[in-house]
Amino acid sequence: MTEARASAPSQRLLVEERRRLIVEYVESNGRATVEELAGRFGTSTVTIRNDLEMLARSSAIARSHGGALPVTQTSTNDIPLSIKETRSHPQKLRIGQAAAKLIKDGETIILDSGSTTVEIARQIRQMKFDSLTVVTNALNIALELSGLPHIRVMMLGGLLRQTSYSLVGPDAEQALSRISADRLFLGVDGLDPVVGVTTPDPLEASLNALMIRVSRETIAVFDASKLGQRSLSVITPVQTLQTVITDNSAEPEMIAALRDAGVKVMLV
Repeated sequence: MTEARASAPSQRLLVEERRRLIVEYVESNGRATVEELAGRFGTSTVTIRNDLEMLARSSAIARSHGGALPVTQTSTNDIPLSIKETRSHPQKLRIGQAAAKLIKDGETIILDSGSTTVEIARQIRQMKFDSLTVVTNALNIALELSGLPHIRVMMLGGLLRQTSYSLVGPDAEQALSRISADRLFLGVDGLDPVVGVTTPDPLEASLNALMIRVSRETIAVFDASKLGQRSLSVITPVQTLQTVITDNSAEPEMIAALRDAGVKVMLV
């Protein structure tokens, strides 16, 4: 966990960074009081209370009397990307590395929005390609890959979802319908072997389903906490996936169910 020192001036911490650190601290310690957080981050109790209210509204933490508790990590909550990126980061890094190794020179790939797919983009930055086309609906992924020689980035238009920095809606789908991709790296909010792949937002689900249709291969990338989770909108049955890349803490029965459905599973 990233440690925040009480001696560091509070103004050095951007609001978003401080809130990420608060979530990390609450999750690591199981609880935190307002006074404890104010002392830790060198700021006022009023500021901390405002932070906790904002984090609670985005389902990043649960408010309690005088402080905060960890929220149950179910995929029914549309959690901001800045919070998602702090969770299971070592696992997401390994997944991103494994996924990037599947990319071949000259391909057209789709990178869905998400905290795991952005790790794939960061790996691509360190690789050498003579030619690669990356289609994405994520602003942060497009920025990660901007300015790289021999990598062409196609950004889909549409309605911006501020929690995920993703673009969705009819405009995004219209642009996507005109392309064909070699492989899709699909970020997952929840995957249940019976229900399928799910996400909190219906517009995101519709766009993801189209991404699958225009791609020759679909690779779902997610940390093991997403297995068994269900969210509002179903993207696709698990049988549609060719490959799943997740971390080695995944429950064996979940992995067995995916393999029984004909899905190749890579554990990292």
